[in-house]
Amino acid sequence: MTRLLRRLAPRTLRGRLSLVALTTAALLMTVLTVAFNAATSRHLQHQADDELRTRAAAVATTVDTSGPRVRVVETANDQLLDTNVWIYAGTRLLEQPPATTAHSTLSRAAVHLAAVGRRACETVPAENVRLCSQPVPGRHAAAMVVTALNLAPYRSSADTLLLASLTLDALMLACTYALTRLAVGRALRPVGTMTDQATQWSAVASDDRFGVTERPAELARLGASLDALLDRIRAVLRHERQLTAELSHELRTPLSRIIIELDWWRSRPRSAAETRATHEVIDEAAQSMRTICDTLLNEARENAVNPSEVPGTVEVVPVLRGLIQQLRTPPGVRATVEAADPDLKAGIAPALLERIVSPLLANAARYAHAGVTVVVRRGPAAVRIDVVDDGPGVPAAFAAELFQPGRRADRADGHDGAGLGLPLARRLARAVGGEVSHDPGHAPGARFTVSVPVG
Repeated sequence: MTRLLRRLAPRTLRGRLSLVALTTAALLMTVLTVAFNAATSRHLQHQADDELRTRAAAVATTVDTSGPRVRVVETANDQLLDTNVWIYAGTRLLEQPPATTAHSTLSRAAVHLAAVGRRACETVPAENVRLCSQPVPGRHAAAMVVTALNLAPYRSSADTLLLASLTLDALMLACTYALTRLAVGRALRPVGTMTDQATQWSAVASDDRFGVTERPAELARLGASLDALLDRIRAVLRHERQLTAELSHELRTPLSRIIIELDWWRSRPRSAAETRATHEVIDEAAQSMRTICDTLLNEARENAVNPSEVPGTVEVVPVLRGLIQQLRTPPGVRATVEAADPDLKAGIAPALLERIVSPLLANAARYAHAGVTVVVRRGPAAVRIDVVDDGPGVPAAFAAELFQPGRRADRADGHDGAGLGLPLARRLARAVGGEVSHDPGHAPGARFTVSVPVG
């Protein structure tokens, strides 16, 4: 049964809303129709009772109860007044309609009403007749007048009203369904248009947005949601292009080293020591490629896990303080954050800001003697983050190669890095319109400056 109802249910939103409106209207009209016809039936019954009491009052004027016995006074309209009239003196029948017998259904009902001894009414369904009794008091004797009325005309009027109300209900339901489908279709037409536009814009990465057009409040919210979705799609596409570019750029250097070493090794016979040295260079380049892939793919994976952060804004100081708390500093080295505006925001994702600043903090903590200071300030059109340490600083001879992938100032310093932290930080910063730079004139120690867009 449930499956059948599901199959019969409309598949479109317009059809479902129209069906709901039709069902609601049908229930409401059913209640109103039942109430209207019930009220009409009561009104018609009251009219019949009023007619019966009027006739009974007219007949009562012909009944004389002033003497010791009840007497019926003959009048000029006696035949008209006696139609469907019973007159009783107590329980003794004085007059009855000519066409009835004492044992008929109507006569038995009249006797029952006369025995009640007060004003009362009763319907005989088998005969479709309504009877009412009217007492006629007297000094020495009392009489009871019972009148009858055929309800066929009243039933006919009630049936006619019922048929007319059902016909009107059917017409109103048809109009309700048609108008609902028309209204819902017109209301949903902008939604269909917006859906087609969103599909087209997302396919071609268009700059068009729904927010530029004035719409009703509900559609404005939908448009805002679709705009956010389109921005998300553009951000994802931009991130994919950025990731591809970074992978190709970063992998080119170690791959070139592998090709060069293989060409050199194949150019002439080599000794075992030369072959071993070539293997070591190839192995180092392969490890460098693996590190590059892991670094970039981890960044891409984090953005995929937290898609709500791309694009967006970030409060800079809380992110930097979180990085300081996670920073592993040597004994005696203290890291602090200084910010004139603790509520300063940058226009990039939180994870991206962490990726840019983390290598700078790690290098500063590694080479610092006593402290690392992170200074946050707002520039003319960017947020500037200075990472300052009091270590030996960057050797002047190595400053030109500082941001080249795979370059390290001292490979014998006990650090197993691949020389990719600073190049990747600069590349990520530039991808969002920022920069990572080194101040060669700062002494003692080193100072790196990160600039990112203001949020």
